[in-house]
Amino acid sequence: MEERKKLTTQEKALSINLSKSIYGSFAEIGAGQEVAANFFKVGGASGTIAKTMSAYDMKFSDAIYGVGDRYVCEDRLMRMLAHEYPLLPERLPHRINETRFFAFADTVEVLNFERTNQGHGWIGLRFQLSPNSTPNDCVIHVKMHDNDPLQQQVSLGIVGVNLLHACMFLTDPEQIILSLLDGLTTRRIEVDMFRIHGPDFQHVDNRLMALKLVKNGLTKAAMFGPDGQVMQPSEYLYKKNVLVLRGRFRPVTHVNVDMLLSSLRLFKKESDVERAKIVTLTELTLNDLSLDGSIDEKDFLNRADIICSLGQNVLISNYFEYYKLVDYLSKITKGKKIAMVMGVYALQKVFDEKTYEKIWGGILECFASLFGSNIKLYIYPALRKDDSLFTLENFESELPDNLKNLFRYLMDNNKMEDIHDANVGNLNIISDNVLAMIRKGESGWEKFVPHKVEEAIKENGLFDYPKTIANPLPA
Repeated sequence: MEERKKLTTQEKALSINLSKSIYGSFAEIGAGQEVAANFFKVGGASGTIAKTMSAYDMKFSDAIYGVGDRYVCEDRLMRMLAHEYPLLPERLPHRINETRFFAFADTVEVLNFERTNQGHGWIGLRFQLSPNSTPNDCVIHVKMHDNDPLQQQVSLGIVGVNLLHACMFLTDPEQIILSLLDGLTTRRIEVDMFRIHGPDFQHVDNRLMALKLVKNGLTKAAMFGPDGQVMQPSEYLYKKNVLVLRGRFRPVTHVNVDMLLSSLRLFKKESDVERAKIVTLTELTLNDLSLDGSIDEKDFLNRADIICSLGQNVLISNYFEYYKLVDYLSKITKGKKIAMVMGVYALQKVFDEKTYEKIWGGILECFASLFGSNIKLYIYPALRKDDSLFTLENFESELPDNLKNLFRYLMDNNKMEDIHDANVGNLNIISDNVLAMIRKGESGWEKFVPHKVEEAIKENGLFDYPKTIANPLPA
């Protein structure tokens, strides 16, 4: 990828102001009008700005954009764009054939006086890449981490200019993503959702954009649903009971499905779990996606297709350690119970003190997060070399003496539970072996995966399944 020259915020704003073909409006709610202000400050704003407005009062906002239950949310943002954009060609018909119109909108909550909230906001742009064409949409969600509301406003102003400039001058979606934090760092602002679509971006798979957010360090976690639509994790998982299955899913086998279903049965029986608020997540870490230090995007999409075909949500994260993932989710679920299902050999790695050598508080500090006030682990059995079952019942005997009391404490406080109804007949299934069979076109792999997974692999030629087999020619 060709290296991109980074411009300052002022240079970007001025280049837009001096472009005779770019013209539009700004509607900003919360955090002042910092984005539009950047264009006024550099001069020449009359060449870019048709209108700026800020409907701060809820009654005014409702009168303009329609009544809503919440004001800092994606629905409000989309209403703002839907209202503002049509006004441009309607009121400026003489410019239709020579102007690339845009409508910029944001709805934001900055840090309050007591500093008890998380500053965040929805930012969107409806824009044309050529005059008299159907517009595209680009929507992002940001978390603001500055410990000062004024600095959060400044950060928001920079991101807004970056978004508008990128969408107007760049065509590669990954370059657009990379430019969003020009002049900023993730210590100040984080982009945890990105979606771009429209006639000029029909080739873009936004699931891949979610991966690129995490891969390029704009956020630690991104998410999409079974329909492939990207979601903002904090909004979707807020105050939900979350059950997480981490894996490579290369491909999904009967073991993965049984782990999820058997743990879900246990999760539903927990007294402090509301069934209506349960969300299951299949998690892919960057570490599990990396092959020889690099990420194969085609391989990622193959896995995503498989997981989505089973109706599951996908979380992409850069939280290699389980305790970091739990800490992240706990801040979103706000005390609701979280459960993780893992194999017993994965639990052995959790109890390996070498994992925590660089942590000041060692294993105890990390376990404080992993086994927090409302966290539970469901442990899936495995077969030993002698074909005996390895479970929590004989796990303690494998631990060094200094960790046995810690293990007993966790068991006595119901922090871990064996999955007793696991289908032990599937424990011999090794996903790497199944993958090798698929790629070689060997028969028999079908019995190791769910029927929907088999169909998806054959119909779409996933995981390099031979196309001559996937799509046989008619006789």
